[in-house]
Amino acid sequence: MKTSKYLALLRGINVGGKNMLQMKDLAAMFVAAGCSDVATYIQSGNVVFRANEKVASGLSGMISQEIEKQFGIRVPVVLRSAEEMGGVVRGNPFLKMGVAEDLLHLCFLADSPAAEDIARLDVARSAPDAFEMAGSEIYLMLPNGMARTKLTNAYFDSKLKTVSTARNWRTTLNLAQMLAN
Repeated sequence: MKTSKYLALLRGINVGGKNMLQMKDLAAMFVAAGCSDVATYIQSGNVVFRANEKVASGLSGMISQEIEKQFGIRVPVVLRSAEEMGGVVRGNPFLKMGVAEDLLHLCFLADSPAAEDIARLDVARSAPDAFEMAGSEIYLMLPNGMARTKLTNAYFDSKLKTVSTARNWRTTLNLAQMLAN
């Protein structure tokens, strides 16, 4: 069966000394689930791997359940294919406006939100911060950094009725490069 490359993004592990999870343990879970060529990137829950479509389709829930079973922590897992990540990188509207890369972040959503939920987002919530929705991603421009914005995972999760996890643009580019190789 044909395999493709994917990226798993785990939310909220190894942040501020909470929800600690060793990357070797995480990688082992992916191998046990039927994935190959498993590689992690930094300590914040980024996993690049190969899997067939059947394995990939159930992986988010399976890995989340296994982490809870083994470590007692609830961790959402968001997946993207290599093709999706290529589109994500090419589609950043803030780059097209000339915004410096070190101001950029990206929220990956577990699901595509409904149009009426997107319409209720407050574009002025955290000025001068800005965001642009594109499918299952939210591109963020945060001149004062992620720690000072009101455009948080909790805000987007509650308004869009899904789960999100954020990465800075440098990490996003590095993950896309890992998927491309």
